[in-house]
This record gives sequence, structure tokens and C-alpha cells, in this order.
Amino acid sequence: MSKQLKILVGTVTGNAELVAEEMQYTLQDDFGWQVQVLSMDGLDAEALAPDAIYLVCSSTYGVGDLPDNAQDFFDEVAAKKPDLSWLRYGIYSLGDSVYSGSFCLGGEHFDTLFSGLGATRIGEIGRHDASEDDLAEDCGAAWVRGWIELTG
Repeated sequence: MSKQLKILVGTVTGNAELVAEEMQYTLQDDFGWQVQVLSMDGLDAEALAPDAIYLVCSSTYGVGDLPDNAQDFFDEVAAKKPDLSWLRYGIYSLGDSVYSGSFCLGGEHFDTLFSGLGATRIGEIGRHDASEDDLAEDCGAAWVRGWIELTG
């Protein structure tokens, strides 16, 4: 089994990037995975290749929108509609439950897109609540420890 993971990061303030980097350290140091953290800036649909498992780590912006750096990548994948039946992925979404109607929708948009193209989500969507939870990077590292065990 491949122990390759690519974390795709959608962020506005850099918080999701901090979470992804903490996940990277956790998975490399404690589980022996090779992990690459990739900002969605400049990524295209071809960035999704069957050489790894993917984890989307995305904040939510505005009223349930994707971060600006993730929008072009999302739009291109949605327009090209590649067959992603080979893709296994996870989602960790950051949000604030004060905005109950749009809480963590950034990650959920990717879940809807990927599953609609045939991909298989591993486990439940991880969610960080800025209003209630501890530091996002600590919560993300704790979540990814359980999630990675589900990858088989």
C-alpha cells in the first residue's frame, strides 16, 4: 500500500496551512507517511494523480465560500469532470459555528465535487470550530491520527 499523502490547502489567513503542516509532521513522524502539503494556488485538475491519497484541508470564507486560493482549482475540476473513481480522499474543514448556515462549507464543497466525480471519501469529514475548539492545528493533528488509521 502506498504511504503517500498529498494535503491540498485552501486558506485565506494561513490558518488551514498551519493545520496541514501540523498534520504533515504528525503523519511523517508518528506514522512514517510521506506527506506533501500543496497550496491550491496554481493547481490544475492534473494535480490529482493516482500516486497518493488526498486530504483537503480548507477553511470557509464569507457565507460558505471557498477560499480565494482554492476557487480556480475547484472550478477547473468541476468544469473538466475527470473520472476520479480511483481517488481516495479525506476532508478537514475549518469554520465558525457562529455562522451556522455556512459552518465548514468550504470543505463540504470539495466533498460534494469529488464524490460526484466517483471518488471515495475515507471516514467522516473533520471539522474545526473556531468558536468552541482548541487551536486548529492541535485539533487537526488529533483528528488526522484517527483518520489515517482508516486508510487501510
